[in-house]
Amino acid sequence: MWKTYITPTSLGEALEQLHRHAGRARIIAGGTDILLELERGKRPSVDTLIDITRVPGLDDITLHGGTIRLGPLVTHNHVVASDLLRNRALPLVQACWEVGAPQIRNRATVIGNLITASSANDTITPLLALGAEVTLTSLEGERTVALKDFFTGLRQTVLRPDEILTSLTFPALSPQERAIFIKLGLRRAQAISVANVAVVLKFAGSVIAEAAITLGSVAPTVIRVPAAEAVLIGSELDHETIRLAAHAAAATPTPIDDVRSTAAYRTEMVKVLVARALRSLGGASAAGGVPLEPAMLWGVQGRASAPGSVTHAPEQPGIQATVNSQPVHTSAGYDMTLLDWLRETVGLTGTKEGCGEGECGACTVFLDGAAVMACMVPAPRAHGSEIVTVEGLHDKEALHPIQQAFVNQGAVQCGYCTPGLLMAGAKLLEEHPAPTREQIEQSISGNLCRCTGYYKIIKAFEEAAILKREG
Repeated sequence: MWKTYITPTSLGEALEQLHRHAGRARIIAGGTDILLELERGKRPSVDTLIDITRVPGLDDITLHGGTIRLGPLVTHNHVVASDLLRNRALPLVQACWEVGAPQIRNRATVIGNLITASSANDTITPLLALGAEVTLTSLEGERTVALKDFFTGLRQTVLRPDEILTSLTFPALSPQERAIFIKLGLRRAQAISVANVAVVLKFAGSVIAEAAITLGSVAPTVIRVPAAEAVLIGSELDHETIRLAAHAAAATPTPIDDVRSTAAYRTEMVKVLVARALRSLGGASAAGGVPLEPAMLWGVQGRASAPGSVTHAPEQPGIQATVNSQPVHTSAGYDMTLLDWLRETVGLTGTKEGCGEGECGACTVFLDGAAVMACMVPAPRAHGSEIVTVEGLHDKEALHPIQQAFVNQGAVQCGYCTPGLLMAGAKLLEEHPAPTREQIEQSISGNLCRCTGYYKIIKAFEEAAILKREG
C-alpha cells in the first residue's frame, strides 16, 4: 500500500520529509481514513506515509485566556476524557463520543476528521458552530484559516500538500452560552450520520443575543443556517420560537438520496433535530449523552506513545516490537497493516479479520496499552511498541478471567468474533474492575457478533469481573 514509512520525532523533521516527498506523501496519525483510501486505490499518487504519532507534545488540550487549543494528535477519546472540554466545549465532546467505537476513538484524531472533510463527519458540525480556526504549517511558515473557509467542497479543503494542520482553536463557551450536538444514525454505535446538528446560543437574560446552528450530512459541506439563527436572535426560547426556527432550518439544505436516507427524510429530520436541540437548551438536558465514567479501552495509563524514529523502505529491515512480552524482529511487514503482520509474518492467527475496515472489532489488539483495531493500524507503527494479542491474555497457569467466564457462560458460538470480545473485556476490567451494564455495552460497541445476541457475552463480562476480584 505504501513504499516508504517515515516516523519523525519532531514537527520540523515531519515538515522536511513532507517537502522532500512533495505530492507523494501524506501525514498519518490515527490512519482510520487514509488506510482505507489507500486500500481502495483512492490515493494512487501516495507512496509515502509520514507518521507523526511519536512527536511529543502534539496531543495537548489547553486553555489560553478564553481560547481552547487542540493539537493534531488529540484523539476522540482524549476529548471525551477532558474535563476542560466537558465544561467549556460540550458539543464537541458529545460529537466525539458518537464517533465509531472505543478502539476507533483511541486512534482517530479530531484534526484528521477535519482533513477527511466529509459533511457526515460528526466533529465538524460543533466546531463550525463554535467558531473554530485551524493553523496550517509548512516550511514557509504558518497561516490561520477560519474553519468555515477551510472546506471548499465534498472531501476538499485548502490544505496544501506541503502543509500540516498543526492546531485547532476555538472560543471556550462562556457562562452565558449553552450548546448541544445531536446525531441521528441508523444504529447506536459505529454509525455514519444520517443528519446531525449543533446549536450554540448566547443569552442576555432570557433573550437570545447570539445564535449559531450548523447541520451535517445534508449538503456537500457542513453548513450554517442563518435564516434559523435570525428567528432566534432577540427572542426568548419559547415553543413558537423553537417551531419557527426548526422550520427555517429544514428549509435551508437540499440533501440527497443515498443508502442511509432519502432526501425527504433528511429534511424532516433536520426539523426534528433542531427542535429537539433547542428544547434541550431551554431545559436541563443539554449535558446528556456522554457518560461520566465511560469505557475508553485504553487501560489505566490513558495516553500511550513510544519513542524512536525509523524509515521503512523495501531494502531496509522491517519491524522490531514486543509481542505478548516476547521480542519479535521481522524483516517483512513495512507495507502491511498490523493485522496482516501479526497473522502472516508473526504467525499469531488468533486475531481475526472480519471486515478489514474497523467495523467489526474481530481484530482488536492492545497497542502500547490501548485497544485498537489492528486492521486500521500500519504495521510499521508497531516498531518499538508493545503489543498484546488474544494469545497473550492468559498466563501459563490459568486463563484470563474473561476467557474463563466465556467458557463458563457458553458465550461462544461460531467463535470468530470471540478474540476481539475477549480483548475488549480484558481492557474493560483493567479500567473498571466492577463495570456497570452500561460500561460493558460501551466496551463492546465496536465488536459485532452475528450468533449470540450478546446475552451470554454480557453475562460472561459480569462473571469475569467477579472472578478477577476474587483473584
